[in-house]
Amino acid sequence: MRRFALVGALVLLCGSGACAAETTHGADATAPGQGDRGTVVSSIPVAQLSTEETAAYVAQGNFDTPVHNGVDAYRVDYRTVGATGEPTTASGLVVLPRTDSPRLRTVSYAHGTLAAKSDAPSVNSRSRPDQARTVLFAAAGYAAIAPDYLGLGDGPGRHPYTHAPTEVSASADLLFAAKSLAAQQHRELDPDVLVTGFSQGGHAAMAFGKALQAGAVPGFGLAALAPVSGPYALRDVQAPAGLDGRIAPGPAVFFFAYWLTAMNRIYHLYDDPAEAFQEPYAGKIEGLFDGTRNELSIATALPITPDLLLTPRFREWATHPTGAAAKAVTDSDSTCDWTPRVPVRLYAATADRNVPYANTEHCLQALHSGNATLHNLGELDHTNSARVAMPQILTWFRQQVPPS
Repeated sequence: MRRFALVGALVLLCGSGACAAETTHGADATAPGQGDRGTVVSSIPVAQLSTEETAAYVAQGNFDTPVHNGVDAYRVDYRTVGATGEPTTASGLVVLPRTDSPRLRTVSYAHGTLAAKSDAPSVNSRSRPDQARTVLFAAAGYAAIAPDYLGLGDGPGRHPYTHAPTEVSASADLLFAAKSLAAQQHRELDPDVLVTGFSQGGHAAMAFGKALQAGAVPGFGLAALAPVSGPYALRDVQAPAGLDGRIAPGPAVFFFAYWLTAMNRIYHLYDDPAEAFQEPYAGKIEGLFDGTRNELSIATALPITPDLLLTPRFREWATHPTGAAAKAVTDSDSTCDWTPRVPVRLYAATADRNVPYANTEHCLQALHSGNATLHNLGELDHTNSARVAMPQILTWFRQQVPPS
C-alpha cells in the first residue's frame, strides 16, 4: 500500500492507475434484505497517514481538534439503486482510524452542494473541506464515511440534487460497504451511527437520520444527529427566499437551475427546457450540469438573478408547486417530519445568504421533540457555519457516544 506524504496541502487522492494493484473487486458483503445493495465493487486506498501527518492535515483544514491516531482512507465503489429503484453504483470515502479497537463507532458525514464529479469527497485532488471534515472524525477514533451521492465521484449519470430518497440510499449502502471493508480488516462497526452533514448534506443527514431511526437501514440505528445549515424547507423557506432576496442572487440562480434540471429527470417537470428557463439559458442549461463543470464555471454561464432565469410559470411553481412539481417537492421536503428519540442538534447561522436560518427554525418546529435543539452559530456566512460547527459537533459526539 502506498503512503502519501504531505506536500503543501495534503491531497487525499491517488489516480486509479497508481492504485490499481490495491483495488479489491467483487467483495461478497451483502446488506441483509437488500439484494446486492452495499456490495463493494472496488476499494482503493487513497491515503495512509500517521498520527503526525493526520494532525498536520486536520490543522491545514483550519480545525483545532484533538488527533488521537493516524488514519487509512479508501475510495469505495459500491452497488446501490437509482431514483426509480434501478441498480446502479456509487462511490464514497471511507476513513478508518489506526487504533487497536476491533469495534468502531461510525460517523456518517454528508457533503454540501457540488456540481463536478471530480469534486466529490472520494476523488477530489485539491483537498477540499469535505475530506478534512471526514478525516476530522476518524482522527478522533471513529470510522468515518462520506457518500459522494449518486452521479458524483465515480457514479454514472447525473446527480439528483437534493433528492432525499437517493441521499438516503447512497448513504445507507455506503454504510453497508464500509461494514464489509472493516470486516476485511477483522473489525466491525457499531450498529448505532452518528450522523452529520453540511448544506445539501444537512438535508441528506436529516433524511438519513430519519431512515436510521425508522429501521430502514437493516442492522443499523441512529445514535445522535447534528446537521448544519440544511435546506430542509424547500417549499416554505428555500424557494421563496430565492425569489424575495433573502438568498443572494448568485446562489439562488444556481439552486433553481440545479434543482429543476435534476428533478426534471425524475419527475418530468417539463418537455422542453424553454418551458422552465428563459433564453438564452434554456438552450444550454442542461449541458451545464453534466458533471464536468464546477460551481464557478456554471455560475458564470447563468444570469445574475432568478427573474432572468425562470419563466413566469416556473417562478409561480417555485412558491406554489402543483402536479409533478408538488410531487418533487414533497418527496424531499419531509426530512424533518418525524420525532427523534435520540439527541439532535441543529446548527445554523443567522447571516447565511445561501441557506436561510429560517430553514432550521422550520425544521425544529417540525421535529416536535424535546430531544432536538437549535444552536445559533451567530452572524456567520454559509461556509463559515460549517467551519465553526464541525469541531463543536465532534466534541458533542464524543460526549454522546465516545469512540470505541
